[in-house]
Amino acid sequence: MDQVLSKKAETGIEGLDDVLFGGFTRRHVFLLEGSPGTGKTTIALQFLLEGADLGESCLYISLSETEEELRDSAASHGMELGDGIKIFELVPPESLLDADQQQSLLYSSDLELGETTKLIFEAFERIKPQRVVIDSLSEIRLLAQSSLRYRRQILALKHFFARSDATVLLLDDMTSDNLDKTVHSVVHGVIHLEQLAPDYGSERRRLRVIKYRGQSFRGGYHDFVIKTGGVAVFPRLRAIEHKKGFERTTLSSGIKEFDDLLGGGIERGSSTLLIGPAGTGKSLFTLQFVDAAVKRGEKAAVFIFDEELGLLFSRTRSMGIDLEKMHDDRLIHIEQLDAAELSPGEFAQRVRDRVASYDAKTVVIDSINGYQASMPEENALILHMHELLQYLNRQGANTFLTVAQHGLVGDMKSPVDVTYLADSVVLLRYFEALGKVRRAVSVIKKRTGSHEETIREFHITNEGLTLGEPLSGFQGVLRGVPTFIGERQPLLETSDEDGHHS
Repeated sequence: MDQVLSKKAETGIEGLDDVLFGGFTRRHVFLLEGSPGTGKTTIALQFLLEGADLGESCLYISLSETEEELRDSAASHGMELGDGIKIFELVPPESLLDADQQQSLLYSSDLELGETTKLIFEAFERIKPQRVVIDSLSEIRLLAQSSLRYRRQILALKHFFARSDATVLLLDDMTSDNLDKTVHSVVHGVIHLEQLAPDYGSERRRLRVIKYRGQSFRGGYHDFVIKTGGVAVFPRLRAIEHKKGFERTTLSSGIKEFDDLLGGGIERGSSTLLIGPAGTGKSLFTLQFVDAAVKRGEKAAVFIFDEELGLLFSRTRSMGIDLEKMHDDRLIHIEQLDAAELSPGEFAQRVRDRVASYDAKTVVIDSINGYQASMPEENALILHMHELLQYLNRQGANTFLTVAQHGLVGDMKSPVDVTYLADSVVLLRYFEALGKVRRAVSVIKKRTGSHEETIREFHITNEGLTLGEPLSGFQGVLRGVPTFIGERQPLLETSDEDGHHS
């Protein structure tokens, strides 16, 4: 074949090629291992389809599935296995299925193993493919019966393919002996697939490159999903690889008193955490920044874990922010997420896509409590958040996060402490004064400059947020039960049902 092929054999799966830094090194043998249901066959089919699209000759040698089953599996993903992909189905000879014809003096497995290998070699010589998939090694392991014979058989396969120009993918379902690492030492690279079953929600899948001789790759675990169309891999985010130049200007929230509290506003390319008990208005404060961004002519992306979108649209419309119209006019992207169905890697990829393709300059994640629920391993949350926030900061995006604390007044605890990750931290509180429940806001941290050290009362009305003067005459507001020590009443006026002010 005269066609000049690239150095790497791409898998056709964008995320996996990213993990492998381009794909599989050509003319080598690779192992794809994982328990049944992890997606080995789907990845193998995508690997061959990519080769066929490039004009390469491809061969699928099946020891466990029939050709009809393979074609049905491909069809379920909308894949059509054309003439460029040959399927060689290795089925046991009828004589081996007939009890009367079973060998009695010789081990039938000896004959079966030799015959199987011979048939594989013959099919390869006849088709001379550039990409080969052998599915699966567990059948060869069972025929070999011992680790020594199995290793010899794998070495024989490797040496045979080494004399050709083929890139070979061996599949292993790990059903025979999980402790047998024979193939790991023989092949050029190993990809391990896993399927996790959380206590609640759909299964989670992830992969890891265990070995890749002479090549760099993205280490660690990478989430992936199997969906109609094939496998989608979400490479682990490394913020250090993504740097974008931008001007660090100060952005307004749209409310003068809140800007004063923030020392003038929020710096571009920074993250802000809003923390407080349920119902204090954390979401509304973040959406105030979304509204301000849209008015500046910028786009925003809002990811909601905890609230139904219809309710959110209705609630914010009554407060003077028409999120639904912004969404319909394509000024913002807003998405409701199901933590039980979403892996952290997929979520990070969605955020990246919104920033890269949609050019979102304001990103809202509401809330971290919901994001944490998507984690099979909760201790990884801080690491995920660190990389995501660093990435968004480097892209010049402003990120707004919310965390709901346990309790309403007094001493409260957060389910997760991410305050040290954020550049600014805004604290919201309920407090009781003059027989009424009121809300207060304060800024307790800002890395990028000075801020007011005061506490301000705020109201949520049909015109949005209204902030008052600093509560200088009270002590203990943050604990929820303040003591009035001033001479002048600094509280905001409230309206009763008849519209009278008090």
